[in-house]
Amino acid sequence: MTRTGTAEAAHGVGGDAPAEASPVAAGTLYVVATPIGTLDDLSPRAARVLAAVDCIIAEDTRQTRKILQRLAVTTRVRALHEHNERHLVPALVEELRQGKSLALVSDAGTPLLCDPGFRLVRACRDAAIPVLAVPGPSAITAALSVAGLPPYPFTFVGFLPATAVARRREVATLAEVPHTLVLFLSPHRLAAELAACAEGLGAERPAVLLAELSKLHERAERGSLGELAARAPAWTPRGEYTLVVAPPAAPPPPPVAPATAAAALAEALASGYPLAEARREAARRLGISRRALYELLARQPRRGARAGPR
Repeated sequence: MTRTGTAEAAHGVGGDAPAEASPVAAGTLYVVATPIGTLDDLSPRAARVLAAVDCIIAEDTRQTRKILQRLAVTTRVRALHEHNERHLVPALVEELRQGKSLALVSDAGTPLLCDPGFRLVRACRDAAIPVLAVPGPSAITAALSVAGLPPYPFTFVGFLPATAVARRREVATLAEVPHTLVLFLSPHRLAAELAACAEGLGAERPAVLLAELSKLHERAERGSLGELAARAPAWTPRGEYTLVVAPPAAPPPPPVAPATAAAALAEALASGYPLAEARREAARRLGISRRALYELLARQPRRGARAGPR
């Protein structure tokens, strides 16, 4: 039986909802995050939504049913994957138009991040159908929070291509991205993918490889990409891996010419700074130390003589 009500009423917008109110609204798609390793990480709200919607749309119905069995939830589950997404989405949108409430989940974590569902969410937005987030676990944010590398800005890459040629091409496009990178690595290609990252991104880039996130035996391997690639052949891969790669080192600043140093000092003096403060200001503007400024000024030719600063 279809749940009734509006999104505002179901979520207490515009007034206090009664205690017995349904946690879902008719004609609404809920994008629900599920645990990435530990069932206790499922939020109470997510459990209520999964129990109350008319149907759950899942990438892998077998995996989703395991969660539902633990929760004693009997909601109907339908599969949505890359092979049926194109023709199933219009039917799901029509169900929502007729007042059904649906929940979209992935195998683990937050939907759409390397999982099907984008076509459905976009089609709902295009049809002015409410789409609400039920946030929760994500391997991306979990990895960033524990890696010990700069957490932002970051670029999420997802999985690398399965073939070596396409993989090298993909990694090459990431080499100049000035952000921390987050990648999902396949256990079946772990050594090859780490080697491709070391070659294409730079063997010296710091990285952390995380496995079994949120599980009892969560583990992390730290080192440069070259070191991780060298160690990988000795490992016995299990499960999916999340790789966090530090941003590339900033390029060294361009060299400062003696004439540029002299001009910066002259500009500071013209601004009214006393000589000592003008030297300090010129060095700051150029991004160099005062000693480096003195050395540059000493190399700057002067009319009729060579002289350093007094």
